[in-house]
Amino acid sequence: MVRTPNLGSAFYAPGEPPTSDELANFLREELQKINAAITALSLGHLDKSFVAPTKPREGDLRFADGTTWNPGSGKGIYYYNGTAWVFLG
Repeated sequence: MVRTPNLGSAFYAPGEPPTSDELANFLREELQKINAAITALSLGHLDKSFVAPTKPREGDLRFADGTTWNPGSGKGIYYYNGTAWVFLG
């Protein structure tokens, strides 16, 4: 599912480039979205996850919604230790 990110999201999905003279505006908007995603991550923001990652890697952090994806202890932040999701709080 692809969603339209807002500036409070750590998610980035590139937009479709225009085919006309609107290229400068398009690039400006894309760079603003990239900047917002990087800034959110650097400030420690985690978007709520509704499904488990298909290929988690040791060290991954996720904020589970606790309903559609419950790694074990309900809603909260989890760390992947290489074999299982560990509840952090």
